[in-house]
Amino acid sequence: MKSVVAVIAISMPLAAQWLNFPTKGIPRTPDGKPNLSAPAPKTADGKPDLSGMWEGNFKYLANLAADLKPEEVPLQPWAAALVKERVSLAHAREESPANCLPSGLPRLYSTPFPYKILQNPAMTIILYENFGVYRQIFTDGRELPKDPQPSWLGYSVGKWEGDTFVVDTIGFNGKTWLDQMGHPQTEATHLTERFRRRDFGHMELQITVDDPKAYTKPWTVRQDQRLVADTELLEMVCAENEKDLAHLGGK
Repeated sequence: MKSVVAVIAISMPLAAQWLNFPTKGIPRTPDGKPNLSAPAPKTADGKPDLSGMWEGNFKYLANLAADLKPEEVPLQPWAAALVKERVSLAHAREESPANCLPSGLPRLYSTPFPYKILQNPAMTIILYENFGVYRQIFTDGRELPKDPQPSWLGYSVGKWEGDTFVVDTIGFNGKTWLDQMGHPQTEATHLTERFRRRDFGHMELQITVDDPKAYTKPWTVRQDQRLVADTELLEMVCAENEKDLAHLGGK
């Protein structure tokens, strides 16, 4: 694991942000600081409003299954062997982020870069500062495509189950890793995300990976996401003055 963290340190620059610009609509304590324990906001139709700037926990970038026991990650034999090879850094040059290609899902929730949710009645949009990619999560009643053209972030539809926003995504191209440890993702992946905003500044994200080509059964992880106040997204261009690839192992 130490070797994986070392790769993170050299391959991920720190994100630059807007400085000291108060975000409108954020409740404040008497000293002017964001009150992240205030009640979660609601939309006009009474649903929780997930809109805002968010960031996840860095440890899941190294290992999505950091909170699970090894036996709780039901790898197919070939996938288990591949993870052993990848964790040795023998394939570090093959990672999509090392080549300035998207990190993929669910990895985008645990990079050093924030993301922004824009919630609307018929569509929820997520803008990721990491590599400047975005998602459209359709909530207009459409079904997932029967034969999707494979893509980096897939095709997503969402619905509400009580106060939880449930997103189903398919159509991945299988070219990304779930984490830097090397847990694989294939084109057969069906990803389910469950977003629940507990209060103004804290959101629980439950992620279920259903990939029958790489795992013997679906498996689930939970991550806490934190609101990022008084800042905004900035441009991130990986290929500009890129210096990492030459220092990574593999072909």
